[in-house]
Amino acid sequence: MTHDLLAALTAALAVSVELIEALAIVLAVGISRRWSDALAGAGAAVVVCAAAAALLGGGILAAIPIDSLRFVIGTLLLLFGLEWLRKGTLRLAGIRARSSAQDEYDETIEDLEDDPLPPEGEADWAGRAIAFKGVLLEGIEIVLIVSVIASQPGSAAPALIGAGVAFVVTIGFGLALRGHLAQLPETEVKWGVGALLSSFGVFFCGEG
Repeated sequence: MTHDLLAALTAALAVSVELIEALAIVLAVGISRRWSDALAGAGAAVVVCAAAAALLGGGILAAIPIDSLRFVIGTLLLLFGLEWLRKGTLRLAGIRARSSAQDEYDETIEDLEDDPLPPEGEADWAGRAIAFKGVLLEGIEIVLIVSVIASQPGSAAPALIGAGVAFVVTIGFGLALRGHLAQLPETEVKWGVGALLSSFGVFFCGEG
């Protein structure tokens, strides 16, 4: 039971922090340009991420023997976890700037200012490209983390449930609080996710 709760919590937190950054970029494109182009770019990225999830979860990881799989899982989780933990520690110590979805939002607005908005009826390829890139980069990380957690025997359902709940809650809160993105404690959440991923990584490496 404890293992299931930790798997669900880790997946949920990881999905939440990645989704917040992707959502900030899509919001910036939709508000400053056109929602149709923002959603088109984001939708295309979601399709690519879904294909990657199907390939990774249903093919590559499933073909690895269980003991080797545990070691692979542990190694991947350690790589993600220690990097998030390192960055989070530096940000909490004031050595690096704090992570902020508001910064992502503002930077996206600035990047789009140099590209004139096409007339109505023409595709806004600049807006679509930025929305696609933002969702794809964050989405691939989500796919990797959730797939790795779910590939451990008995962890598929908790990981997917945690990810699903995080998706619904994060999108809802993100849309409701889009004017207050700077108030979200991303740095603290990322540090906590880094600690959880690193702990899982050590455990799975030891099991493997």
